[in-house]
Amino acid sequence: MPEIAHLDLANAAGAAARIELLAGDITTVSVDAIVNAANRQLAGGGGVDGAIHRAAGPELAAELSAGYDGCPTGSAVVTGPGRLAEHGVRWVVHAVGPIWRGGGQGEEELLWSAYTRALALADEQGARSVAFPAISAGVYGYPIDRAAAVATAAVRDSLVGAHSIERAVFVLFGPDALRAFELALRNAAQAGARTLSSKHD
Repeated sequence: MPEIAHLDLANAAGAAARIELLAGDITTVSVDAIVNAANRQLAGGGGVDGAIHRAAGPELAAELSAGYDGCPTGSAVVTGPGRLAEHGVRWVVHAVGPIWRGGGQGEEELLWSAYTRALALADEQGARSVAFPAISAGVYGYPIDRAAAVATAAVRDSLVGAHSIERAVFVLFGPDALRAFELALRNAAQAGARTLSSKHD
């Protein structure tokens, strides 16, 4: 899976940490935890949500149904990996992002919260690596440039406070998402005065 860019940081434990941008299928990436762009009902759906449920098998929906009665927007819950364990995944974190309603309904704060809560849950489980999709940027209609800016800044700020996570990966599909996240990662690097490497440098 080709890497587009990465940002080097250090986490709260003093270990080297990195944010990476990859192009490809999130269900095939080698990480401890995969973040799912879930809906509030935790019922599975289209896009990334549907792809993760298909790859994980019916065990994922069964665990969600047995353990949770939905999840508020801006929050997240964690389950086992179902059949994704065959790829080395140990947890799936189900994060609920906001539907875009023009930007005046608290969407930015809710999206930020979805990312930070998801990373915190993965860190609490002891994950060393976590993969994210572009939450809310599909059928929920969040503009990709704005979604990328929130995502990269939220994960950057959360990663430096994490204790176990050393690698956070955004797994993206399509040239628009890749361009938006690469630009956002550059801006996040400048804001945090960290080291950024890109295939375009």
